[in-house]
Amino acid sequence: MAHANKVLRSVNLDGETICVDVFVRPDGSFGFDEFRRDPEDGHGWYSIGHHGTRSYSSEAAALRAAIDTVGWLGDALDT
Repeated sequence: MAHANKVLRSVNLDGETICVDVFVRPDGSFGFDEFRRDPEDGHGWYSIGHHGTRSYSSEAAALRAAIDTVGWLGDALDT
């Protein structure tokens, strides 16, 4: 089943097993979440941050909240 949210930006931590996605929902609100994948199990990405229900009015606001919430993201973006 396809996800209704459209990912606008995805930032991977070194090793590409953890990422943060900033997305827009069909209703025009924005959000973010932190995901992990374990390549050896083949089940794909799953939420480890559980931030996906938070809602923001812009992509910039969602990204700022993600940087403030996810410890490694600011360094990965060099902010």
